[in-house]
Amino acid sequence: MEEQVRVLIIGSGPAGYTAAIYASRANLKPVLYEGIEPGGQLTTTTDVENFPGHPDSVSGPDLMGLMRRQAERFGADIRTGNVTRADLSSRPFHVVIDGEKEIKAETLIIATGATAKYLGLPSETKFRGQGVSACATCDGFFYRKKDVAVVGGGDTACEEATYLASLCRKVYLIVRKPHLRASKAMQQRVFNTPNIEVLFEHNTAEVLGDDSGVTGALLRRNDGSERKIDIAGFFLAIGHHPNTELFAEQLALDAEGYIKVEPGTSKTSVEGVFAAGDVKDPHYRQAITAAASGCVAALDCERFLLQ
Repeated sequence: MEEQVRVLIIGSGPAGYTAAIYASRANLKPVLYEGIEPGGQLTTTTDVENFPGHPDSVSGPDLMGLMRRQAERFGADIRTGNVTRADLSSRPFHVVIDGEKEIKAETLIIATGATAKYLGLPSETKFRGQGVSACATCDGFFYRKKDVAVVGGGDTACEEATYLASLCRKVYLIVRKPHLRASKAMQQRVFNTPNIEVLFEHNTAEVLGDDSGVTGALLRRNDGSERKIDIAGFFLAIGHHPNTELFAEQLALDAEGYIKVEPGTSKTSVEGVFAAGDVKDPHYRQAITAAASGCVAALDCERFLLQ
């Protein structure tokens, strides 16, 4: 039997939970499906020190737990489950959960996030959150005056390397090609920063560590020779993949697959469908900006329904 809802939120994390808080307070009775990673990317991080209102820091899972409880307090119906099909061709939108349950939604808020790209090494997975990170802005502070490595050769990698260089003693930039893909200005910044060492034609063979976390990395040159570096932090900057496969043929996406929204709003190319968080943000990717966009999506959704 089909269920009918006014507001369906797909995805959790700061964007989804904040949208649920605002939509609940507006008496829109939102239903939120948390997806395959309840709480989003923050559940894989340890301490979050830059979220306002938490002067002594807060763990990622704890912060998401607090947001979830707050949404539930105002009446949000938060459920486990993953959206496996969505038809946005007409309103109400037709959504299928876990291949079985069918829902008709008057409006939709998409907060499915983006997934950081990793190298796929077992050791990298083992030390994720214990020295392996995909966000220098989030975690760089923990490595002050220590040696770290950044993997990547594009603008993001160069930007993260120069940011970390202002905090850390030394930054290794591991680049598999014989050149950087970054813009000339960004390359110049890297080459002009004395505590960045660029390792061209190197690949990471293994992330090394012990019970305390990352202690180093084993690198393999393109000629087959190996080198070990001693580091406390290992940062991935090889891109993110927005979780938009479900909507690829139905919503306007940019070249990288992020959902396009009208500037200054959460409105997508389909009336009644709104996007919030990293799924539409290739630039900032912060918990606070995701939460803010969740608020915007709920307010846009409320105004749409009032019309």
